[in-house]
Amino acid sequence: MSASRSLEGQVAVVTGAARGVGELLARKLSARGAKVALVGLEPEVLKEVSERLHTDSDHWHADVTDHEAMARVAQEVKQRFGKVDLVVANAGVAAGGPFADSDPEAWRRVIEVNLIGGAVTARAFLPVLTESRGYFLQIASLAAITPAPMMSAYCASKSGVEAFAHCLRAEVGHKGVEVGVGYLSWTDTDMVRGADQDEVMRELRGRLPWPANRTYPLGPAVDRIVAGIERRSPHVYAQWWLRGMQGVRGYLPGIIATVGRREMKRFEPRLTSVSRGLVGAGGAADEKERALGTERH
Repeated sequence: MSASRSLEGQVAVVTGAARGVGELLARKLSARGAKVALVGLEPEVLKEVSERLHTDSDHWHADVTDHEAMARVAQEVKQRFGKVDLVVANAGVAAGGPFADSDPEAWRRVIEVNLIGGAVTARAFLPVLTESRGYFLQIASLAAITPAPMMSAYCASKSGVEAFAHCLRAEVGHKGVEVGVGYLSWTDTDMVRGADQDEVMRELRGRLPWPANRTYPLGPAVDRIVAGIERRSPHVYAQWWLRGMQGVRGYLPGIIATVGRREMKRFEPRLTSVSRGLVGAGGAADEKERALGTERH
């Protein structure tokens, strides 16, 4: 395990920083002395977060799927702070429900934000991370380790972004850039609370085996992410038991296919009631941003 490095004076970029994991991560990085650049879709909320931080900080309004916008942000962050040492690709959205009945636009958007957005963020910031021999942390999920029915877009996006980060680590390591993947189970955020508003999704999640059926507090999860950043770890686990999942992940698709067949048959009469759009406040912000973009064009 790598030794911890002080974050004092480091410049950290956090995407999806308006709330949840991103917002608390920005606060905890700032408390450890890092200067923080916040990136997201809600400038007013980001400004409020920035004003509460302990260290020098600023915020940028950008869609992580927009390469030109993110390249501009990377240049402006370097101009503002002089360098970039850490980038956390945290921005993400989710949608649930059976694939066959899913909203094609919402399904595609989950892939775009979670997978394409992570890659666009990496592409934009790699030049400055190469200069600083920095660290790129891609936030993935338990959904990257195990498939789950009713979560096809989210699982596909998180599996994809995990594979992308592993590929990137091999490509840029000789340049001194380190790459990590962060794994979280169900954590108390707006996204998870938004998903739980749907009765069927909440009930299905409650039927998962322990410890995957719990919602975990945000604070300890983010503390573990910060510790992983300080060590520039290749794998960062927000809940202690996720590390153990790596050793059994090869068996999980078969088990879940068997159990899922039984559960989906049980819930079939109620599946039409499942919400089809993006969940939570972050999902609402993304939908609002795209609606405004359509009006502008």
